[in-house]
Amino acid sequence: MATPISFRTRDGLTLAGEAWGDPGDSPVLLVHGGGQTRHSWGDTAAVVAERGWYAIAYDQRGHGTSDRSPGAEYDIGSFAADLADVMASLALPAIVVGASLGGLAGLLVDGQVAPGAMRALVLVDITPRQESAGVDRIVGFMLERAEEGFATLDEVADSIAVYQPHRERPVNLDGLRKNLRLGEDGRWRWHWDPLLFNAETGLSSARVADQFLTAARGLDLPVLLIRGKLSDLVSTETAQEFLDLVPHAQFADVSDAGHMVAGDRNDLFTDAVVGFLDQLDPCRR
Repeated sequence: MATPISFRTRDGLTLAGEAWGDPGDSPVLLVHGGGQTRHSWGDTAAVVAERGWYAIAYDQRGHGTSDRSPGAEYDIGSFAADLADVMASLALPAIVVGASLGGLAGLLVDGQVAPGAMRALVLVDITPRQESAGVDRIVGFMLERAEEGFATLDEVADSIAVYQPHRERPVNLDGLRKNLRLGEDGRWRWHWDPLLFNAETGLSSARVADQFLTAARGLDLPVLLIRGKLSDLVSTETAQEFLDLVPHAQFADVSDAGHMVAGDRNDLFTDAVVGFLDQLDPCRR
């Protein structure tokens, strides 16, 4: 069973999270992608804890039940600084499993913010250079109904089904509630700050590949790249570019999965993560 946990960032924000397992075990931080919440990992955290690790998933700033930034500071550097602050609060060095935005934050932590502080890194369908068409498609979907919202959860499910035709439309819609807020006007909106993509201090900075390429070249810790085989964000070419930059990195290509790998095929995704963790020593205090 998950235990509530929270973290304080250097600029005073509170990040909400949940933890599974023994706090004395080596920590594994699950850091979600842009527009997601800590609930996006399926059963992965519980399985990781069963294997002897302390699993933690938290909502990044501006997402879920974590604080929104008063100054709308959502540049990639702010997310990386938050991750470094979470890592610094733990008793042991963490393995970071970062999806999309979470993975880019992990790259910058090791490359710029806190080199050497991370024990290992798992990048989930993200590489330093991404396919621009895939990025545009994701951002377009996120922004399409950001202000208007949805009248019902069925309407949300229909919209997701169009965006992700490879995934079966859910019959039980309760899980969607964790990724949306019900407004006073009775409409459902995504559980992230609409200012996430503001022009001055938003996520547009994540499209600058050079800083991520530089960080990747310096990686000397254990690394795993997990790609969704149906992904339009990470192509076989961009995946190979990363593997050429980081020759010691391991690679897993998850079939029947797109960019949202953990949600599309949580079983195969979890197997890949656990297989990687099993190669590491689950050191205790």
